[in-house]
Amino acid sequence: MLNIALFGPPGAGKGTQAKKIVEKYNLAHLSTGEMIRKEIAEGSDFGKMAAGIINKGELLSDEFVVALIENSIEHHKNVDGFLFDGFPRTVRQAEILDEMLAKTGHPLSALVSIDVPHDELMRRMLERAKIEGRADDNEEVIENRFREYRAKTLPVADHYKVQKKHFSVNGHGSVDDVFESITKILEEVW
Repeated sequence: MLNIALFGPPGAGKGTQAKKIVEKYNLAHLSTGEMIRKEIAEGSDFGKMAAGIINKGELLSDEFVVALIENSIEHHKNVDGFLFDGFPRTVRQAEILDEMLAKTGHPLSALVSIDVPHDELMRRMLERAKIEGRADDNEEVIENRFREYRAKTLPVADHYKVQKKHFSVNGHGSVDDVFESITKILEEVW
């Protein structure tokens, strides 16, 4: 099985690349962002609580996110692996993911980091806010999301560097160029 995590700051293009990767490799796309937005749209208790946290640019607790992921893994059959998008976001989540996948006998194959300069990320996020009407994407909230990313999520890369599973690609090119860089890595690890 090919189990990969797409990694990078908000606006790096993880969702765009995930769609292409999932199609090419027959993976189940587990996007915590999509799962959470669905809960918010449905107005569930979880969704209401999540909205309050997200609208401040903060991260949801590890327990919430892990419960979403575990539930999703159990419901996907007939796939050649999983693409984790937006997970793990903390070192503790990475440790939990490693434990979950170890039980299946199919550990994480790679953590692929999409690297994009800060000013380009901000431009993309503000553009996305206009197009999608996302209330959680204004400059103040975006900057807070970047701070949260640097403080809590960036250390996840170090966790996988120690395991020699961390790979970086330049995310400042065209969608196809970035995808080609990612597929080269995946062909090596699978």
